Amino acid sequence: MKALSVIELAKLYSMNRQSIYKRINKGDLTKNSDGKIDFAEAIRVFGEPSQRSHQNVTLQSKATKNETESYALRQQVDMLQKQLELAQEREQFQREQLQAKDDQIHTLQLLLGAPKPQQSEKVAEPTPEPQHQPSMPEAKTTEQVQVHAQEEKPELKRRSLFGRVMRAVLD
Repeated sequence: MKALSVIELAKLYSMNRQSIYKRINKGDLTKNSDGKIDFAEAIRVFGEPSQRSHQNVTLQSKATKNETESYALRQQVDMLQKQLELAQEREQFQREQLQAKDDQIHTLQLLLGAPKPQQSEKVAEPTPEPQHQPSMPEAKTTEQVQVHAQEEKPELKRRSLFGRVMRAVLD
């Protein structure tokens, strides 16, 4: 049987010398009286050298591949978390903006004396004609009253918000 030194064994198995010394100190591996390790003893502990080196390379490549994939996945998770935080911030900002606009609309409606949104869906009835106009006969239909009201008040056209505010302030 052939005996190998720690350095020769480390080269044969592509290992670190400290790893071999650790095995010796643990009692897994024994030295001869001349300080060398029997090859049969090394095969018992580490397996065949050719299988061992191939096994090490395969395990190392798998470990490296797993670490790379793990790193890439961690980066993706971090990126997605940042995107989620940004989306949540945008959503919160949009909600605040929407609430501010709703508050402004409500305030302007109060200033203008506008009907509430529930009332605006109802069909507006024509405003009654002032009674001090004697030229209108009293036996007119509602259609005639509506047509006459539209003819007399050309100012009922749609106005912008600014125009309505100015009109409310001036009246």
